[in-house]
Amino acid sequence: MVSTFWAIVLRYLKKLWVRIVLISALAVVAVLVAAPLGRFIPPALTDRLGQDAVLPVLTILASTMLAVTTFSLNVMVSAYRAASSQATPRAYRILLADTTTQNVLATFVGAFIFSLSAILMFRADLYDPAASVTVFGFTVGIVAMIILAILRWIEHLSLLGSMDHTMNVVGATARQSLEARRTRPCMGGVPEGPSVRPPADAAPVLARRTGYLQLVDMPRLQARLAQAEGRIWLVHVPGDHVLADTPVAFVQLPEDSDPAPYAGFFTLGTERTFEQDARYGLTVLSEIGQRAMSPGVNDPGTAIEALARLEGLLWQFGRPRDVAMPAPRFDRVHVPEIIADQLFDAAFAPIARDGAGCIEVAQRLIFALDRLGSRGAPGWQAATQRLAAYPKDHAQAALALDSDKARL
Repeated sequence: MVSTFWAIVLRYLKKLWVRIVLISALAVVAVLVAAPLGRFIPPALTDRLGQDAVLPVLTILASTMLAVTTFSLNVMVSAYRAASSQATPRAYRILLADTTTQNVLATFVGAFIFSLSAILMFRADLYDPAASVTVFGFTVGIVAMIILAILRWIEHLSLLGSMDHTMNVVGATARQSLEARRTRPCMGGVPEGPSVRPPADAAPVLARRTGYLQLVDMPRLQARLAQAEGRIWLVHVPGDHVLADTPVAFVQLPEDSDPAPYAGFFTLGTERTFEQDARYGLTVLSEIGQRAMSPGVNDPGTAIEALARLEGLLWQFGRPRDVAMPAPRFDRVHVPEIIADQLFDAAFAPIARDGAGCIEVAQRLIFALDRLGSRGAPGWQAATQRLAAYPKDHAQAALALDSDKARL
């Protein structure tokens, strides 16, 4: 469990503009260090690889990379918007963090910045003949990077924006969140059951703004509580919507201690995120199946595929542990457990409602619930039995033929 600071750093590293800035900075550094490195170049290479050898290549790179970058950005935006309209708008934010697309675009922009900066340095007579050899060496390396980026980009474009790619990316993100919660139940805190009952003398920690609870800084919160000899009970977990000036937790501290500073350990935002929200990936994948059953799309195959992926994710999440449950790492932080009902409702309830008119979808959903109920995880059998009645009731009301009802 990383601190909020590093979680936010990792979040920014997944942004496109950050990678472009980093690669562009490296390109500028390469241009600036070319002159000092020229002192180590043998004179024989200076005569062969001078300014006339490298300037035409730099000119070609400067003129083509800007056009290639603009074209690639248009393709990326169009593909992501298509995926957002076909799948779910929540998938758009996941696709924006695609590292392959970011690295390719960053390579193109970095090559443009390098070539343009080197041309300016040549035209301003800031490079000596030896520096030309160094720039030529950097240029050869950048050309090799561009070729590799183009090959990766061509392969990636065959998948970008497709439903299969979107569901693969969403499924992989959901798997990471679920595995993190499975490895560290309750984010490493003390399990408290689905509803937390703090002591009567615990003071409320009020949310500073309205929004979704995104991150809880467990390491810093544990350290602060150990220093103050206190304990805290969370009443909300990441993914919950919290209103300003309402309790997000209750903290038990020595007398005359102010609970207000503890609100700084909770990060709230306008959107749900995946770092600590184990249910959000299931919700997004379920929305893809739900959108597929809308009258404008009417794609039962995609809904059935979404059900299969949801079933696989929960099956892996509920597998027996190879080792004993780890002891709580943050023993002063009490966290509500995510129970089976919450997971199954997030995954299956929307499709059960909107796919009730399709006998194939309803049958596949009940089949998935039946198999998950046999997993043996705590509370799963009761949760699947409860939820199985939901698609049956909707299907009985939505199906027109008695034969379909009998099949169900």
